[in-house]
Amino acid sequence: MIRINAMRVTVMLSVLVLLLQTSPASAESEGASAGLGSAAVISSLVYGPVKMAYSILGVVFGGIAWGLSGGDTEVMTAVITPAVRGDYVVTPSHLRGEEHLEFIGRQPEYREDMVVLEEVY
Repeated sequence: MIRINAMRVTVMLSVLVLLLQTSPASAESEGASAGLGSAAVISSLVYGPVKMAYSILGVVFGGIAWGLSGGDTEVMTAVITPAVRGDYVVTPSHLRGEEHLEFIGRQPEYREDMVVLEEVY
């Protein structure tokens, strides 16, 4: 029962994120855009629950690490941060390669700056 409800919530959140996502006008056709949206939703149906399970396990093990370390919050943060941060939904921009899909999250100060290479004609 709980697993079905979690799956429903994941599906609804994935669809909501995709519907609310704004994108600039581009030259790609409506069919290609719809195809990427559909692929993103299907990918999120697999990716989302796996990421949620990873996050929940990270929080559980972070709490265990905190208890075993005598209440050291740095140890807990080192376990929880990579598990909880990152992307929970696959978007069309991930599928196009415009953004990196981040499963194991990093703190913003440790993220690499994204450099976009442009071809010169």
